[in-house]
This record gives sequence, structure tokens and C-alpha cells, in this order.
Amino acid sequence: MDDKKIIDLYWERSETAISETACKYGTYCRRIAYNILHNNEDSEECVNDAYLKAWNAMPPKRPSRLSAFLGKIVRNLSLDRYDRYTAEKRGYGQVPLVLDELAECIPSPSGTEQAIDELLLAQTLNRFLSGIKPEPRMIFVQRYWLLNPVREISSNFGISESKVKMTLLRLRRKLKQFLEEEGVCI
Repeated sequence: MDDKKIIDLYWERSETAISETACKYGTYCRRIAYNILHNNEDSEECVNDAYLKAWNAMPPKRPSRLSAFLGKIVRNLSLDRYDRYTAEKRGYGQVPLVLDELAECIPSPSGTEQAIDELLLAQTLNRFLSGIKPEPRMIFVQRYWLLNPVREISSNFGISESKVKMTLLRLRRKLKQFLEEEGVCI
């Protein structure tokens, strides 16, 4: 079923919307959650919570891209759960690695204007990503949005892990330079 029909089901408050969402995007959502949590049960719970959040958000929201809408919900729920776990014990997974890699490029959140700064930063990141070639952009998104391990990215693109690492390093350098040129304080 196409996304428009699934969204229409949400708006009609039809329970079929959730089963159609699970059928079409279940694997995608579980993968995002698993890359953050590295636990099947917790990943499944986050995905189910995401379906509930999507149910509660539509209406009034009508997402233009259902996959991105669901991916964002799952990612945020998974990161919240990860934060709870790491408060109890220092953990595992890709989150600390990804955050360390981006630490030199992305400004740390602070100050009263944080929400505005985050929106402007997101717009700036989108401009940066739209200006790079498709393959490096997909590598960047797989690493820093989907939190895929380098090994998985290299497998997805049929390239060596060292090439993925070098591509990411170059992209982080370009991003840092781009952000500095845009006047973003790092």
C-alpha cells in the first residue's frame, strides 16, 4: 500500500493503519532502533511505541514522507531509551562513537535560544547535504542518522571499511568548514 493511503487510514482512525505501517516499515524502524539499542526486545518496544505516537500525531499532522516521519519518531524514542540505560550503566552500541565523531563539527546545545539554534542548524545541515554527491550523502546519513556501523555501510555500498571511514572523515571536515562559513559557532 502506498504512503498516502496509509496516512489516509490514520486520518480515518482505522486500526488497519498500524498493521499496514508495520508491514511496510517494520523492518526499517526496527533497524533504526536496533542500531541505537543493540537489543531486539527494546527495539521492538520502541517500534511499537512509535506506531502509537504516529497514531496520536495523525491527525492533525499529515507527513509528506511517512518513512522519514516514522524514522524520526523511532530514532527519538530509541535515543531516549538509550539515555535512560546509559544513566544506569555505561553502554554499548553506535551512539557514543557517532557522537564522538561529530563532536568537532556540531556545536553543543546550550543557552536559552537552543530550540531556534537547533532549527537553524537542521536547515544548515540540509543545505550541506544537498550540496554533496549522492553516495557520500547516503554514507553520511547511514552513519549519523541511522547510526549504522561502518562495517554495515561498507557492505551496503560494496566498498572497504577504510574507504567509508575516509569518506566520513572528509565529510566531517567539509561540514566543519561549511558550518564555520555559515557562522555557526562550534
